[in-house]
Amino acid sequence: MAPDSAPSPWPSAAHLQKLKDAVAAMLDEPISGKMPVAVSPYRICPLGAHIDHQGGSVTAMALDLGVLLAFVTSDKGCMHLRSEQFEGEVRFCIEEFADEREAVMERESNWGDYARGAVMALRMKGYKLDRGIVGVVDGSKGFHSCGISSSAALGVAFLLALEHANGLVVSKSDNVELGRMIENGYLGLRSGVLDQSAILLSQRHCLTLIRCANFGHEIIYPPWQQEGSKFKILLAFSGLRHALASQPGYNLRVDECRQAASILLNATGRGMVDPILGNITEEEYYSLKEKLQGGLAKRAEHFFSENARVVKGVNAWASGDLDTFGKLMSESGQSSIENYECGSEPLIQLRAILLKAPGVFGARFSGAGFRGFCAALVASDKAEEAAAYVEKEYKLVQPQLSKNVAGARAVIICNTGDSAHLLLV
Repeated sequence: MAPDSAPSPWPSAAHLQKLKDAVAAMLDEPISGKMPVAVSPYRICPLGAHIDHQGGSVTAMALDLGVLLAFVTSDKGCMHLRSEQFEGEVRFCIEEFADEREAVMERESNWGDYARGAVMALRMKGYKLDRGIVGVVDGSKGFHSCGISSSAALGVAFLLALEHANGLVVSKSDNVELGRMIENGYLGLRSGVLDQSAILLSQRHCLTLIRCANFGHEIIYPPWQQEGSKFKILLAFSGLRHALASQPGYNLRVDECRQAASILLNATGRGMVDPILGNITEEEYYSLKEKLQGGLAKRAEHFFSENARVVKGVNAWASGDLDTFGKLMSESGQSSIENYECGSEPLIQLRAILLKAPGVFGARFSGAGFRGFCAALVASDKAEEAAAYVEKEYKLVQPQLSKNVAGARAVIICNTGDSAHLLLV
């Protein structure tokens, strides 16, 4: 197995050089010296599903796949961006964003909104931006809108680039908050801090524990950390890039969690407290849970049972018990289906196939659970066999959706990665 000090194969030197050449083509002149590249990984959340926005504790791992943003500084204070994945150019001047209201009015519902959102977030926090960037963004192929936070990775990449261009020193924890502001304040997605925390704080081979109530985090080292990884990650794509119309959306689930929290808090006499489930103790929940009915009861049950799984999972990871960790991961996936009521028939079928694959410790949906990937932890020596099994079996149950998979394989084998950072190439 590769030692812990071994460099990740992503991003490759060839990919970095390709992006450097693309930026030079935009400038119509060669680039002398080193050029900065923002490296922002995708992530998975093995335990702690759907509870970050309620102040729960969650776990995450960065992947050795993600977004790259190669750029040079523009002294004119303007942004000129191209994408290797999406059509069109993005052009705007930073001074156009005089306040939040004007920034939101400029939203265009495309990939460039993450650059606009990054400008808005930095300026709202009081950072002075005089310089923009000329850059090219690219991501690992076939992962857009698949539930591994490609959008959050893009937002973080733009933050790192703008900070470098303007000589700003911003801590990782502050960038987590800035990344949340892009999605909450600019894009209107009522997410928590899980995605940005995973992208900015993770460490290869390790589990990141994120306490969303106070933005605290801890790196959980496994016993084999200095020997290399004893597991790999399988990402199995369902072929769904958009949530089915019949499935309730992400923001509705957040509303239901808050409704459940409000009922419980009113019952405790603390109705003025922010209505999130994290503001209710376990003792209060179990003594008052009968006050919740239907879907609200299920959302609360998922929150409290998932929080308990996180605690058990952290202990299992620290002791190197992948069997127990995988079992908890699978239980998390089942609660997401039964109590959080997300998922669709293709995703549920795909998860069931993963659980039968050779060497798989556990599996669950990746992301919000309405589209995209399922993620599994698998023994390193069984990864190829498991991937072939899943690909074959899923084609039998979903032959049409299998055709939507970009590339030759429906299942990708990857490793954990390091947190977002800048390279000079």
